Amino acid sequence: MADLPREIRGVMVPVTGGRVLLPNATVAEVISYTLPERIPSAPAWLLGRLAWRGWRLPLFSFPMLTGALTDENRSNARVAVLKALGGSASMPFIALLAQGFPRLTTITSELLLPTADETPHAAGVHSEVLVRDDRAVIPDLDTIEEMIAQALAA
Repeated sequence: MADLPREIRGVMVPVTGGRVLLPNATVAEVISYTLPERIPSAPAWLLGRLAWRGWRLPLFSFPMLTGALTDENRSNARVAVLKALGGSASMPFIALLAQGFPRLTTITSELLLPTADETPHAAGVHSEVLVRDDRAVIPDLDTIEEMIAQALAA
């Protein structure tokens, strides 16, 4: 069995009501929020499409997708451009609405602790963890990409 790294670089992305923890390699860039192009008949959590480096990225709100919010404040927001993991040539990147600048952090098995919360997770949530004293959500990016693809196809 291959040795796993003792530590990885992570990014804590602030979202309304909490933080999302992602591997640093997943975040392509953080950009300023601009008003997205509306997507007709899209769910409320799919905020629209943003132009970025020749792509039209689907922009989503993580708290709205998980049902924690019905709307989000977008003044002073940022956008984290994420590398899509699904391998779709038509959607190699997705965009996450962030409430500030993401913060780099080093993650080790000693610093990453699962929460004791045993309630079922919302769609798009892989797990809830503690990183040092910060509570964070690890998103299920495969499910989120699938939800975005289904919403765009509808």
